[in-house]
Amino acid sequence: MNKSIFYHAGCPVCVGAEQEIINLMGEESLHIVHLGENQKEIPTAEEFGVTSVPALVTPNGVVLHINYGASLEEVKA
Repeated sequence: MNKSIFYHAGCPVCVGAEQEIINLMGEESLHIVHLGENQKEIPTAEEFGVTSVPALVTPNGVVLHINYGASLEEVKA
């Protein structure tokens, strides 16, 4: 994996974090996944260790939970 993956669910906390991460890292270095619209990606996020969104998975596979917006269980519902 050569890009970081930013997972979010579209809530205000997530959208704000997305903009900050884009400003910090640049959109070209990110793969952005909206789990509210693309729920088939939830198992992949869980495999990385994502438990809530927004979260950033680094190219090394480290999960950074940025701020609490929603648990993945809430996104699944």
